[in-house]
Amino acid sequence: MSVIVTTDLSKRYGSSIRALEAVSIEVREGEIFGFLGPNGAGKSTMIRLLLGFLHPTSGHASVFGLDTGRDSVAIRRRVGYLPGGIALYDTLTGVALLDYLVELYGRPPVRRAELLERLEMSAATLERPVRDYSRGMRQKIGIIQALQHDPELAILDEPTEGLDPLMQRAFYALMDELRAAGRTIFFSSHVLSEVERVCDRVAIIRRGSIVAQEDVRALLARRRRHVEIRLADGATVPDLASVPGVSGVTAHEGLITCELEGVVGPFLEALRTVDAVDLTIEPAHLEEAFLEFYEGDDPSHAPGHPIGGAGSPDPRPADPDPPCPRPVGPAEAVR
Repeated sequence: MSVIVTTDLSKRYGSSIRALEAVSIEVREGEIFGFLGPNGAGKSTMIRLLLGFLHPTSGHASVFGLDTGRDSVAIRRRVGYLPGGIALYDTLTGVALLDYLVELYGRPPVRRAELLERLEMSAATLERPVRDYSRGMRQKIGIIQALQHDPELAILDEPTEGLDPLMQRAFYALMDELRAAGRTIFFSSHVLSEVERVCDRVAIIRRGSIVAQEDVRALLARRRRHVEIRLADGATVPDLASVPGVSGVTAHEGLITCELEGVVGPFLEALRTVDAVDLTIEPAHLEEAFLEFYEGDDPSHAPGHPIGGAGSPDPRPADPDPPCPRPVGPAEAVR
């Protein structure tokens, strides 16, 4: 079953501002789907369209087979949503905030106790006003409110923002368990390593357009790996340039370096009789694939940089939807 389907989904502002252009994706039930792109690429606009906060200029989007325009309230009741840069009601205590959002959803918080324990949010912490929370504590409350009612679909926008490494690890373990339980996760991020760690499939968005959409393992399988071979003294330098998948071979003072693409069997067979004292094959990383799709961009468009660069007077051409100054989340999601 497809949980999310978009067909040629586009969002424009006026005649010149393009936020999304002909985006077509399919998110399957029970998978963690990564939506990967640098800041300003259109990720948050995409999420707002899926939840019905925005309406597309053209194209179509459905969630659970429901139209995101006509059936947005019904969709939001079945979704857990963590906005990027979540705003909270600072005058409420943590527990009062969670209870209030549960009432808006109309579904019991069946996973709350487990999530509080996993993310180390104590009862004493929950009795404190949200205004006293650190950035990491606010993010944890945001994750808990998105998942406490055990939604069929969780839409998470930069979910590990502000979490320390220990809490990131706990969060990743939680994602693995939700996948095993058949839940579906739409995981928007610009952090390459966590998308590689968590996601089954990924769509890469560049300036509002999808430039790749496929299985993470398949994407990694095509990446070049860097190889270093240290030969024993007096060893003969092997002819690696003719080996399938090998390129960029250099040899200097007993150190051979090259790039390896595809399967490693022919390469290892070529080394079978080589007198080597050390061999290092660096694993392929999603970052290399990501950067490949962004080659030729202006530096201000590179991963981790907002479109327009520092000092840009108006970031709207890339992602024209500014953060909402009022608290958002389920309070708005089910309204």
